[in-house]
Amino acid sequence: MARPSTGSVVEDSRGDVVRYGLRFRAGGTRHFVALGPVSRQEADQELEYVLADVERGIWKPPEPTPVVAAPVEESTFHVYASKWLAQREQEGLKPKTIADLRWSLVNHLLPFFADHRLSEITPRTVREYMQAKLAERNAIEQAAAEAERKGEPFRVRSLSNSSINHTVKALGAVLEAAVDDELIASNPATGARRRLKASKPSRPWVEPEQLMALLESASGVGRVLLAVLAGAGLRIGEALSLRWRDVDLGTGSLYVVDAKTPKGIREVHLTPALREELTLWKADAKHTGPADYVIHPSTGRKHNPSNLRRDVLFPAVATANVKLAEMGIAPLAPITFHSLRRTYASLRCVCGDDIRYTADQLGHEDPRFTLKVYAQATKRRDRLTGPHLKAYDRALEWAAMGSSEPLTVPEPSPVSV
Repeated sequence: MARPSTGSVVEDSRGDVVRYGLRFRAGGTRHFVALGPVSRQEADQELEYVLADVERGIWKPPEPTPVVAAPVEESTFHVYASKWLAQREQEGLKPKTIADLRWSLVNHLLPFFADHRLSEITPRTVREYMQAKLAERNAIEQAAAEAERKGEPFRVRSLSNSSINHTVKALGAVLEAAVDDELIASNPATGARRRLKASKPSRPWVEPEQLMALLESASGVGRVLLAVLAGAGLRIGEALSLRWRDVDLGTGSLYVVDAKTPKGIREVHLTPALREELTLWKADAKHTGPADYVIHPSTGRKHNPSNLRRDVLFPAVATANVKLAEMGIAPLAPITFHSLRRTYASLRCVCGDDIRYTADQLGHEDPRFTLKVYAQATKRRDRLTGPHLKAYDRALEWAAMGSSEPLTVPEPSPVSV
């Protein structure tokens, strides 16, 4: 006859509450089962039930209670985007890129998405954001029209379709990082349906026959800036980062040491006219130490491109257009500082420089891009006459790699009566 199963109730009196457990043998193995908050009588009764099940061969060890991890609180877009931008800064992105991302986030994306959980941002939510920006634009344009009707100033600018798309692109960059972090399954801000139809932006530049009127409409630091952009082909950021230690007036070179791409770090050859511009500017400037900026305000600090657009470019264009109208030459279209980089490339092509050389001077990776985008003025001179041709040739003389004697415009000979 088989030996009956035996066991006992174990009492744990540590602490304020007495706890019980069962110790017994089953299948040749010692077991211990902790009981919940029960009395001694209930513990004795539970031991009888367990031993009876062991005798019948139906007792099984209790399944362990599954450990459920505490749910992790999902980040809001505001929290995640803030960390994402801080990480981009630590990665060493250009200040302009960081400023651009911050503009998209602070001024446009956060007011709409700030309190959304990442998983709550869906393709539909993105489309709702775009519709909200369109409605906002309509409201701004109506307010601007009303202000104009009343003769009141109105300085709020609305976003174009391209600018709205730009903010959606920034949204997509944040959400793509969330996909990589396995916080969301897919990026809802990608795809053609999450973009508005935008026309290709026009790229006006200063034609050679317009250039001298523009340069002569600026003075001081403004004249030097426009001359550097048109005469050396620098980007506005490269020009404003230029220091006197990067300019070698003796050999006629300047060095771009901070650029968008590795190819952009380059030596640029100065024309005699531009070398003269810089020499005269340095003689009059107050801040000419090696570490001082070439283009600087009275404080000597780095200039702000927005201020220069307002204080230099726009007034110079307005004055130049008056001069051009007097000569019967078409006025300047709304241009940017980058337009003068395009003008530089066109002048170099007209002057006969090798396209690869021009691409190297511009810091372009592929000379075909330079040829495709910038070499549109090569045959323009053949179509010009009168004041147009004279103004065109003045620009070529200014841009030529030749004599550095001061340029003068010959006065017309007096007409005998």
